Amino acid sequence: MKLTIKNLSKTYENGVQALKNVNLEIGKGMYGLLGQNGAGKSTLMRTIATLQDADSGSITFNSINVFKQPNELRKVLGYLPQEFGVYPTVNAEELLMHLADMKGVVSKGERKELVQYLLNKTNLYDVRKKRLNSYSGGMKQRFGIAQALIGNPELIIVDEPTAGLDPMERNRFYNLLSEIGENTIVILSTHIVEDVSTLCNQMAIIGEGEVLITGKPTEIENQLQGKVFEKEIAKNEVEKYSQQFNVISQNFHLGKMHITIFSETEPGNGFTVKTPNLEDSYFNLLFNQKKTAELC
Repeated sequence: MKLTIKNLSKTYENGVQALKNVNLEIGKGMYGLLGQNGAGKSTLMRTIATLQDADSGSITFNSINVFKQPNELRKVLGYLPQEFGVYPTVNAEELLMHLADMKGVVSKGERKELVQYLLNKTNLYDVRKKRLNSYSGGMKQRFGIAQALIGNPELIIVDEPTAGLDPMERNRFYNLLSEIGENTIVILSTHIVEDVSTLCNQMAIIGEGEVLITGKPTEIENQLQGKVFEKEIAKNEVEKYSQQFNVISQNFHLGKMHITIFSETEPGNGFTVKTPNLEDSYFNLLFNQKKTAELC
């Protein structure tokens, strides 16, 4: 089971180059695609899902040529887009029954059994008779996963699934995605670093349409070992330190401003070495990309 993306590029009519020669190879399990809003993640997800064409390149899933055989890919695809519409006055059970019928589950008995299974799997069975417009954000996302699982898909795409969820709903969603990822390819597209570090064994970071790095999250973190440092500073000192050092991130902790810098050598000046995490790697790559763009 493998999804292969080769030399994929896409430029919109307004001149924005959303994808620039993207190459990825994705196997079974949870795969994280991490990037800022506007980085090209949703364009890539829609292209894989056969919802739009690319200008060049290819996508294959097992023996399926996705651009030449889109209907074959759709038969094995489950897709939860960043925003998806539902019939607000219909309840979850009714809509899942309708979607299962559209997916080709002809027998009413089979549909009922499938829908009951999906409602239980997504912890929605007790609220199956409630109208979808009464669902919380987390419940709607779990319903989105339920509809994506109809037809036993081999490839599942979830685009920004945890944005706006409270911590409890996010953890519930993590557990659900982890279980699904044991037997399928699940691509998790997100701008939230915690989503990837919590769930994914393999990942890619994308910025301005380009793949900046791929690998295991721990391997990507370890590349910064001994090269990131932190310091508590006054709020009005941020600009001064930004001129002197490569400040890759700044954040408040317990009401105090902390900055993280990248340096190949010990910077002194009160900085202490920091154990790198995935967020540091992410910010460092984006910092370097921005710096390179400014020099061009």
